[in-house]
Amino acid sequence: MMKDKLTALAEPFVALKNRVFAGLYFAESISLLGDAFTWVGLALLSYQFGKERSAVILATALTLRVAAFIIFSPFAGVLADRVSRKAILYTTHFIRMAIVACLPFVQHEWQIYALVFALNVFNAFFTPTYRSVIPQVTDKAHYRQAVGLSTATFQILGVLGPGLAGILAVWFGARQIFLIDAASFIIAAILILMLPAAKMQKAIQHKGKTFTAWHDVIKGIRLLFSNPLIRFALFIEFVSAIAGAQILVNTVGHIKTGLHLTDKHYGWVMAAFGIGASIAAFVAGSLDKTKTRRLSLVVGALVLAITISITNFVGYPVMLVLWLFAGLGQSLAEMPSETLIGENIGGSEQGKVYGSHFAFSHLWWAIAYPIAGFTGSHFPGRDFLYGGLISFLFLGVALVFIKKKTSLFYKPIT
Repeated sequence: MMKDKLTALAEPFVALKNRVFAGLYFAESISLLGDAFTWVGLALLSYQFGKERSAVILATALTLRVAAFIIFSPFAGVLADRVSRKAILYTTHFIRMAIVACLPFVQHEWQIYALVFALNVFNAFFTPTYRSVIPQVTDKAHYRQAVGLSTATFQILGVLGPGLAGILAVWFGARQIFLIDAASFIIAAILILMLPAAKMQKAIQHKGKTFTAWHDVIKGIRLLFSNPLIRFALFIEFVSAIAGAQILVNTVGHIKTGLHLTDKHYGWVMAAFGIGASIAAFVAGSLDKTKTRRLSLVVGALVLAITISITNFVGYPVMLVLWLFAGLGQSLAEMPSETLIGENIGGSEQGKVYGSHFAFSHLWWAIAYPIAGFTGSHFPGRDFLYGGLISFLFLGVALVFIKKKTSLFYKPIT
């Protein structure tokens, strides 16, 4: 029994035996660590512009980040199906390096906004391309493990990265931390330059077709929503965003105002959330091996909705456990979309579909953040309860809709 558990935990790392994926994975991990430096640095930089302005600056920066993803990622996916994916990956790294290197020298608030928007425009081009490359360079047997490892690393660095960034900021200074971030982009770009371009592009065949961006963007959206499995997973991602936004927006107020605790307690409870998400990302492939991923999707959304619904009525120790399970639920609810695209969409179309998915998944969060802000400001002490009820409502709608439209729940395993 113990041997089986250890095997399940080690399973995602099997994908690293693939040299091309390993290079991409380490490049992405270095970039993610650099992103943590960016946001910690921005928080400190915002504070330098005035304590009373820091929240406004960060909120505006987050809004610009999401806006860049929604606007540009569909076109990024189209580009990934038309030009060298390797070129997109290393070019976006070098450009982001140059943008981040400008941040230590900003003197005005508008400069922060301009640089953050530009940075995330190129993030919007990098991420869908990276996701579309994974099914190209990994075989089907290890594809889910590769996605799980990437997702788990994202969650782990989300927990550990800000702490490391904070330590470096103390040593080097708030503005100098951006130069460390810029160096991380250079290292990641060099790793990508060492990889063979052909393996990242092997399924792409242009057949003389001209480049029609809007046509391909619309085609990517149509493919995203026409596949019943992917469509259902996307609906579940909306449920996850509704619940997840409650966690990101309202946890700090609940900890400090509702429970009268400190920043340290907030840090621990968010760390529990990140740890839960990391665990789920590692083991999700072993938990649900069905083609539909229905178990992972439905259980993940249910766990998220249940945990936040009861949070207003428990003490801090129980909340730590609940946030651990909430992290588990969020990974289980969000991971299947990426693997379903890789397994159900043809290689020559995957870039545009990943781009469309990236845009819509961030659109869900753009909708969810105001809902969380409304429940937090209008219903203090009941914000998580109402957020959970809204999550249950949309989950019910998704389940009813998918049962009527498809045979999703009766698809045999082959």
